[in-house]
Amino acid sequence: KIAKEAGFEGVELNVPGINIDAAKQAVQETGIVIDGTVGGYHWGQRHTDPDPEVRKIALEKLKQGITETAAVGGTTMLLVPGHGKDGSDDEVMERAQIAIRAALPLAKEKGVSILIENVWNDFCYDHEGGNDQTADRLASFIDSFESPWVGVQYDIGNHWKYGDPADWIRTLNKRIKKLDTKGFSRKDGRFTKITEGDIDWASVEKALRDIGFTGWLAAEVGGGDLTRLKEVRDHMEESLHCNKSVAGAG
Repeated sequence: KIAKEAGFEGVELNVPGINIDAAKQAVQETGIVIDGTVGGYHWGQRHTDPDPEVRKIALEKLKQGITETAAVGGTTMLLVPGHGKDGSDDEVMERAQIAIRAALPLAKEKGVSILIENVWNDFCYDHEGGNDQTADRLASFIDSFESPWVGVQYDIGNHWKYGDPADWIRTLNKRIKKLDTKGFSRKDGRFTKITEGDIDWASVEKALRDIGFTGWLAAEVGGGDLTRLKEVRDHMEESLHCNKSVAGAG
């Protein structure tokens, strides 16, 4: 109710393990949309863990999460596919691909897309590398599935330390199904409120309009009471002009 009052149209829930009946009741009572979910297990049980038993548990949770997502009306589940330190590049890539491919039949059946988020996990980028890295490896990873049920939930602030968000957006293009947003300061080396830090939001907005993006934008920042949530909403609008018509953009 507070999120709705603050001006948000949707929320994401952590899966698996949600109370489906309570979530559906909240939707009915507030009119807010559960547009998708976030895998809440991916640091504890990783799909790239060297232990096959851990990978088995992770896959079970991915499938359970997909099922719960569909049950509450969501159409996407955010996934961190693993961690680059779990083995060689080839081993990590293969394990991540095996897990996602194993879940794809269920994703298709339930109508839930698996969306990969770019996070600080040494996967498809060099954590010790410079700030001129590209999204090419992530794009190739998505393309390897040859499936419309795998895409990207691109986090605008997460890789400003490693590359230009506008360039990443143009490279990933239609692979991007949803967005996360937060601020980051290269100068201070830390995450910030959305409109703080030193991200060039004008260039990000232009890139999103260039690729014709019209999907959901989720704020991945600290929450709080009504006043704080209104601040987050205002920061989202100030940074990317979310309510500006794409058709009317220059």
